[in-house]
Amino acid sequence: NPRLLAAAVFCALCALAAASVPWFFSRGYTLYYGDAQAHLNIARSILDSRTPGYDQLGTVWLPFLHVICIPLVRNDALWRSGLAGAIPVALCFAVGGLWLYLAASEAYGSIRAALVALACFALNPNVLYLASIPMTEIAFFAGLALLLFAMLRFRAAPSPRLVALGIAASWSLSLTRYDGWFLIPFAALWFAWFAPARRWFVLAIFGALAALAPAFWMAHSWWETGNALDFFNGPYSAHAIQHGQPYPGYHDWARAILYYCVAGRLCAGWPLALLGVAGFAAAVIAKRAAPLCFLLLVPVFYIWSIHSSGNPIFLPPLWPHSYYNSRYGIALVLLFAFAAGAIVLVLPPRLRAFAFLLPLLAAAPWFIRPSTQHWICWKESQVNSVSRRAWTTAAVQFFVAHYAPGQGVLAASATGDVSGIFREAGVPLGDVLAVGNGPAWMAAVGRSDLLHVTAWAVAQSGDPVSRALQTTPQTPYHLVQRIEAPGAPPIEIYHR
Repeated sequence: NPRLLAAAVFCALCALAAASVPWFFSRGYTLYYGDAQAHLNIARSILDSRTPGYDQLGTVWLPFLHVICIPLVRNDALWRSGLAGAIPVALCFAVGGLWLYLAASEAYGSIRAALVALACFALNPNVLYLASIPMTEIAFFAGLALLLFAMLRFRAAPSPRLVALGIAASWSLSLTRYDGWFLIPFAALWFAWFAPARRWFVLAIFGALAALAPAFWMAHSWWETGNALDFFNGPYSAHAIQHGQPYPGYHDWARAILYYCVAGRLCAGWPLALLGVAGFAAAVIAKRAAPLCFLLLVPVFYIWSIHSSGNPIFLPPLWPHSYYNSRYGIALVLLFAFAAGAIVLVLPPRLRAFAFLLPLLAAAPWFIRPSTQHWICWKESQVNSVSRRAWTTAAVQFFVAHYAPGQGVLAASATGDVSGIFREAGVPLGDVLAVGNGPAWMAAVGRSDLLHVTAWAVAQSGDPVSRALQTTPQTPYHLVQRIEAPGAPPIEIYHR
């Protein structure tokens, strides 16, 4: 029974997620990524802020993940632990895995091939790590799998409901990661091509309705900042973070392709990468390559971003031999896994019973060397958080000993790196006066000698709060603690 099998697949994915989330949580890995902490605190600030509400969504990160975290993030224990962000992402993993299985069943007409594709993806430790923490990659994957299923099902049996399902999936993609914007015209062309009639109408309807999500976000950015493209060229955009500095792959297509492919190989492991290449060839032979070409669009988008949009990837095997954005390679893991399912189609009938060996082969590197040190996404989060975790621990100890509820804290951000201090110390974000709080923040930073509504201030050396308190004459704030950690600006704690 296909429905019972789908239910069993979903239950297995839920069990896998239910094992993965506690495993990473018990080892303290849930918020190693600074971005994970930021996503969690953005969701919390919608409810708990000096100025709670819609404006706390910000303009750079798209809102889908933050919105689905709201039901849990209101709970103090779940917020402080990070589970308020991990649980919704784990649910996205289970739901997305089910849609991936159904999409592969549609693509290959084989349950065995679909199970191979799903297992190759779901058993990857980099995928499981990102499925257990508050990051956007797995939420995006869930929407992508749903869109792919709607497209493939529409090809077999066109229906307006499937067009509507595709539009809904596109909205979730476009409000999770900017890759989703790039996919809209290609999805619209797919639906139009396979429409039995009125193709131009289908193209126009899908394109116009799917584009409402990007249009909404540009309108939102304009409302918040006066710049509809603030997410692209504003002060917190990738361009601004990069400061215009060159990096490998910038305006260099060959290096952009190289760095992205290496990221994908490190995320997937050599066996899955080779299975993916073989599977792509098998799909071409079996004339089932169209969905793989669609999935290939996401890696194309990342390569384009490296080349043109100030989004570098740094990897240990390549100069400058560091870690940054390696998780972008997860899109190739999905492509390789889906392609691996196509190998089943070209196997001789007597060998298809051994198709279960393909996921085992794909997972072999992780079983042979079962250490997080070999999981590139985990390793990136661990290496890049060493200093932050060190100074956060020291600052939390200070605030637990000295802070009284309601005294208030002036900080550059209630959602950035420094915000981890407030979360771990149990300081409500409503006690924090930060950049997202509008005129009150600007007044406090601009005239700290006249307007000093908080008893404390926390800054990283060189940030707006640090500069304001060190350059304002007669400020009532005095530096009482300076915390240093290798490789990071010192943390400064001021008392009024």
